[in-house]
Order: sequence, then C-alpha cells, then structure tokens
Amino acid sequence: MKLLHIDSSSLGSHSVSRGLTAAIVAELVREQPGLEVIYRDLVAQPLPHWTPVADAADPAALLGNEVMEEFLAADVIVVGAPMYNFSIPSALKAWLDRVLVAGKTFRYTENGPEGLAKGKRVIIASSRGGIYTEGTSGAAVDFQEPYLRAVLGFIGITDVEFVRAEGVNLSADHKTEALKTAQASIGVVATRKAA
Repeated sequence: MKLLHIDSSSLGSHSVSRGLTAAIVAELVREQPGLEVIYRDLVAQPLPHWTPVADAADPAALLGNEVMEEFLAADVIVVGAPMYNFSIPSALKAWLDRVLVAGKTFRYTENGPEGLAKGKRVIIASSRGGIYTEGTSGAAVDFQEPYLRAVLGFIGITDVEFVRAEGVNLSADHKTEALKTAQASIGVVATRKAA
C-alpha cells in the first residue's frame, strides 16, 4: 500500500496541521508496517498556479504529471489543511488544481461528471484558529472542510475523515485541549479500515 503525505501550512515548526499529519502518518505506519510513504511539502516545494501548458516537455507540465502520478498511485492520502481566511492555503489549492483533471480523476458524461479516483481514503488534518463546526456561529464562513469534501467527492472519493484541532488561537488552554482532542482521534482514525 502507498500513502501520500501532503503538508500545506506556511507556519513551519509552529504549524498545528503539520504536527497532526506527522502523528497520523506515524500511526498509520505503525498499524501497517511496510506502508510506503511519499511526502510532498507544498510550501518547501511550491507548485506554480495552474495554467494551460501546450508543451508536454514544459517544466510545469512535467511537475503536474509527477503530482498526478503520486496521487493516482496512493491508496491513502493524508493532507494537512489549515484554515486560512475561512478556506484552504493557496498552496493546497495549487495542488488540487493538478489533481482535479478531466480524463484522469473525473470525466464528463451524459449524466453529469463522474469521479474516477474511487477507492482512495483521505484523512485531513484540519487546524483552525477559531470555532467553525456545524452548530456554531462560525459555521456560516467555513469554506474549508465543505470545499474539501466537495472537490474530493467530485473525483469519486467519499472516504474522507477529518482530524480537527479547532480554536487553537483562542487561548493557550484551549489550544492544549484542542490538540488533546485531535491526538485522541488519531488512533481511532488510524485503526479504522478504509471504507
């Protein structure tokens, strides 16, 4: 089995999502010895914004092919997705633009689009400075998790789980509790088999 580990936080060692993805991957490797891990840091190696490329030998096209091949080969994808301005980091959006490709991960049919990336499992480490879960006043401006569910569903991935640390900027105590809650959920997520 292959696991693709994606980080997109710009906060380096101060990043909550990076700590969570590392813990998730470590737990999955512990649960499944021999799991092959491919790592892509979208901040250390940023992808340029997507543009149409006519020349297949263009470096941007070659990089896009590499990103797509990593994605297609993965059985499990662990994504660090901090909330930036109610959504995801632009680095993560640039990666998604390389993954959502007609003819590769979805196709248009007479009955509408059909996802071609079925059978993959995605675990998202979501970190948020405030509180945005359903039932709170912040839920109306959560364009992070609904967006990720929508784009992954569009390409056929319905096995999507979130490990969430929420309200990490409210206070030191709240951050500690949010991290404890997130860490506790990692074991449950790691031992669950793919749907």
